[in-house]
Amino acid sequence: MAGRPEKCLSLIRFTLLCLKTVISSKTAPEIPTIDQAYSKISNSITVEWTTVPGATSYLLTAEDGDTIIETTVANSPGTVTGLKAATLYQITIRSISAFGRSQASSPKQAKTVLAAPILEVSSPSPDSILVSWDAVYMAIGFSVSVMRANGLGRIWKENTTNTSLTFSSLDAGTLYTIKAYAWNANGIPGDDSTRNQRTIACAPGRVMIQEEPPGHLSVAWSNVELGDYYVAFVKSDDGLEVHCNTSLTQCNFLSECGFTYFISVFAYNKAGQSPLGDVFNYTTAPCCPSDISPVLVSSDRVEITWSPVRGAELYETKATAGYSVVACNDTAPACTLSALDCDTKYNVTVYSFSEVRGSNLSCSSHSITTAPCSPEIKNISKDAFSMINVHWRSTNEGATYTVTAQGKKGLFQCSSTGETCRMGGLPCGAMFSVTAVAETQAGKSLPSYSVPLETVPCCPVGLTAAQVTQSIINVSWTIGAVAQTYVTVLESYLGQSKCHTHQNHCLLGCITCGINYTVALKAISPTGLTTDCAYQSYSSSACCPLGVKLYRLGPNGIRIYWQASRGSANYTTDLYGSKGIFTCAPHAGLSFCDITNIPCGDVYTVMVSPVAETGLKVTFCPKKVYSVTCSGSTLGMVIYRGKKNDTASPR
Repeated sequence: MAGRPEKCLSLIRFTLLCLKTVISSKTAPEIPTIDQAYSKISNSITVEWTTVPGATSYLLTAEDGDTIIETTVANSPGTVTGLKAATLYQITIRSISAFGRSQASSPKQAKTVLAAPILEVSSPSPDSILVSWDAVYMAIGFSVSVMRANGLGRIWKENTTNTSLTFSSLDAGTLYTIKAYAWNANGIPGDDSTRNQRTIACAPGRVMIQEEPPGHLSVAWSNVELGDYYVAFVKSDDGLEVHCNTSLTQCNFLSECGFTYFISVFAYNKAGQSPLGDVFNYTTAPCCPSDISPVLVSSDRVEITWSPVRGAELYETKATAGYSVVACNDTAPACTLSALDCDTKYNVTVYSFSEVRGSNLSCSSHSITTAPCSPEIKNISKDAFSMINVHWRSTNEGATYTVTAQGKKGLFQCSSTGETCRMGGLPCGAMFSVTAVAETQAGKSLPSYSVPLETVPCCPVGLTAAQVTQSIINVSWTIGAVAQTYVTVLESYLGQSKCHTHQNHCLLGCITCGINYTVALKAISPTGLTTDCAYQSYSSSACCPLGVKLYRLGPNGIRIYWQASRGSANYTTDLYGSKGIFTCAPHAGLSFCDITNIPCGDVYTVMVSPVAETGLKVTFCPKKVYSVTCSGSTLGMVIYRGKKNDTASPR
């Protein structure tokens, strides 16, 4: 029993020993040793090491503290790519076999070289090439070389600490290869860049610019050797730029008035663009005002305005009518043309002017007609119907005339297209100022010179005629406006009686009794204007009777006798005494009248008067005084005591 456990233990030990032997014969490969690590390209590091027996591949690791980049290679040397330029890396390597990988080797430091400069290459002139680049990280200098792309000829090489170089004295139109690299503080060069650049063609010369017709700009230039095609650039002063690409030596552009254009022409070939030649500028003529508007048109003056236009520094306004030219210059968009002819059609043109281009002579004209001429009043007359006729003279065509009479008593007008018009309804006794104005579609003329107009004086009212004596009539009236004097005329088939006075009444003598008269009154103004104011009929009273005598008819009666005057008339008799007034009227056709019951012993005033058709008796006939006594014969003539011609009242 004791032998069996011991036998089992020995078996276990043998098995473990066999297993250890198998394992020891299949372990991972040995750790490699890095001989050197270096960088020739800015994004990679190349590693060299001693080969390890049994290794089938190797794992390279590059670490910069932020990132770890690994790559598997078959054998030495091996390269790690995808690195950052000018960066220090820790490099390790592991060997790999079918049984696993080894531990990492001892690290080796290596730094990637500088990045290549990014080149910008151009040819500013036919014999030069400009090379420029941005700064390169960790670089302290740069090396640039230029040589013909075909490998012939010399090599130009320059070292610099700047970021640009210009190579001159090159051949025009030739393709060159440019190479450049940077180096660090240790003098280790970095990656290089390669660019090809052809030198160019020369800039086009003899550039000519024409604008014909206006609105079309033509740019022409001379042919350039080595130039394949051309591009002309035209930039206006408002910033808008257009260009034309052509193999010819001319381009056409649309242009606008009032702009300054900057023109440059480049030649192109496979090398690129030619250098900038001369930059030309061309200023087009200033724009023409298009919204010309008259704001005032009179007989001799026109005021016009317009909106400012592009490119204009000055405006010249001209008005022409036949050989007559009126002009004005101003920087403002307005002009007043004065000293023009009235009722005349003018062609008005506003020219814009700039100092560079001068006047734009293509501006169109506008037709403006001045207002009509002022008429000239020749005379003013009055017709039989009391209408005022105004006559004038004028040279206007197609004008309507308005005549105005204005005064304190109102305003009156008449119109006509001819040279006369009639005006009625003007009040009498008034002063007016008369003017005439012509009007057309162009406007109104200035008023004519005023002519004074005095209307005839107003007729007086209340004309009355009263007989004062048998041969005198008093005509009276109320004073009329403006009248200074009056003429009164009494006229019959026997003749007339006239009175001229400045008063409101007039005594007309030499009147024949019992006659029909016409009474006429004329009012005369201070200037001699006359108005026939009133006509009326007037019959003078019958003549006073003659031969008045008194006879006694008994103790208390009296007969009054007279001789009848010319023409038929009725009479009345009046006896005035201290004891009363006694009146009697005879029968028609009789020339006596009896008064009875008259007291005797008294003195009587006797008047025999004709009686008018109205029933009124005349009071201006002569009176006689008689004494009637109570003694003596009861029949006979009464004693005559005298006359009383100066009164019609009883004594």
